[in-house]
Amino acid sequence: MSRLPVDVDAIRTLAEILQDTGLTEIEISEKDSRIRVVRAPAVIQAQVPVAAPQHAPQQTASAAAQHPSEIADMAHHPGAVKSPMVGVAYLGPEPGAPAYVTAGQAVTAGQTLLLIEAMKTFNQIKAPRNGTLSRILISSGVPVEYGEVLMVID
Repeated sequence: MSRLPVDVDAIRTLAEILQDTGLTEIEISEKDSRIRVVRAPAVIQAQVPVAAPQHAPQQTASAAAQHPSEIADMAHHPGAVKSPMVGVAYLGPEPGAPAYVTAGQAVTAGQTLLLIEAMKTFNQIKAPRNGTLSRILISSGVPVEYGEVLMVID
């Protein structure tokens, strides 16, 4: 029985990504190989309120603070802006800078709404359509999952 070589460096890199983003699972596939790294989620023993970063706008509401059924309804909203990748979301271009957009602001198709850092690369997430940004469902600096609703444009 032949064993495939194990890419230890790739496993370590994926484990670091899990640690940095707070994710519990990640997988990569290339040609005939596949690596999947899974870790158990951390157990939270005490819930301590955390202050929002200074550059996060006051209107920003954390998805965790929303009612779960309300968030599920947002996923079906025609103006839902969903995360195209797993990473860490940032509402402004750098710490201390104003956010790209605020709730209630008119946005145009193609306008930058936020950044998602994935694999040490900052990806601009742009408005898919014109409208008014009615909801911001994340805070700056939080990990996001693929398909997660980040904002809603009415």
